[in-house]
This record gives sequence, structure tokens and C-alpha cells, in this order.
Amino acid sequence: MARRELLVAAAVLRDRMGRVLLVANDWQGQGRVRYTVPGGMVEHGETALQAVKREVLEETGLKVKTVKTLAYCVHIEDEGRNERTIVFAFDVDWDGLLNPRDPDGFIVEASFYSPDEAVQKLGPVPMREPLLDYLTTGVPGRFYGFNGWDGRGGTRVPGL
Repeated sequence: MARRELLVAAAVLRDRMGRVLLVANDWQGQGRVRYTVPGGMVEHGETALQAVKREVLEETGLKVKTVKTLAYCVHIEDEGRNERTIVFAFDVDWDGLLNPRDPDGFIVEASFYSPDEAVQKLGPVPMREPLLDYLTTGVPGRFYGFNGWDGRGGTRVPGL
């Protein structure tokens, strides 16, 4: 089986009250909803910055006005799945009204949550821990490495 190499662009969007936007993603349409920050695969011929703007628009209906900073980067090396996933999460300014129009049909909800609520809703450690750290400290550019989606071997490198 060929190894999968996944490059993902994601966005941290906050409203005026400091709440963070999460999307409820019914991955593969099987009724297994997972909450994540908006984002998805970087497509062939696309940069991560182009992808984050496209994904935010598709999943939320909001338009990214400005990419402020690289919030964090996550590397998940999952030997069991024979895949490597690298996520670049960008802190962005946005405009518009929530109106998800995911062409894949997997996004079933997009809502703002307090940081505490957001962290409770987020799934696996590699998605939860970096966002919590960023929302708590505000330190951008940290790198996180994990040896699987269960959070094994978690390592954090200080902000750049």
C-alpha cells in the first residue's frame, strides 16, 4: 500500500467576543461528526495560503480578509495508517455571515464557541492541544509532533 502524504491548511477564526469558530464535519458521510477548525487538503497547484482561503469560504461562507500569522504547525506520523499529515493553522481576519456551502457535503454545522467549549468539542489530541495552547498563550508559530492521532509521543517546539 502506498504511503499517504497529507498537507492540510486550517484557520483560527475568532469573533468580537473571543469565541473560536468550529465546523462539525461528518467525515465520509457516515454519521461520525468531529469538530475541527475550518480547513482541509491543499489541492494540487495550490499554496497553503490559497487553500486556507478556499476552505474557509467553502466550509463557513466567510471570506478570509487577512492571514495574520501562522498560529501553529502539527506533524502527525501515523505508522498504523501508513500516513503523514502536516497541518498549517493560520490565524486570520474574516468578513461575512456564516453560510456553510461545503461542496463535499460533509460540513453539518459551523458555530462560534468559547475557548473552553471549543476545546471540549475538539476530537483527537493533535487537533485539540495546539489550538488550546495557542488560544491560551497567544504565542504563534509553535510546532507540534505526534506519533499518531492518539497523541503518542507529543512534542512541542517553542514559537519561532
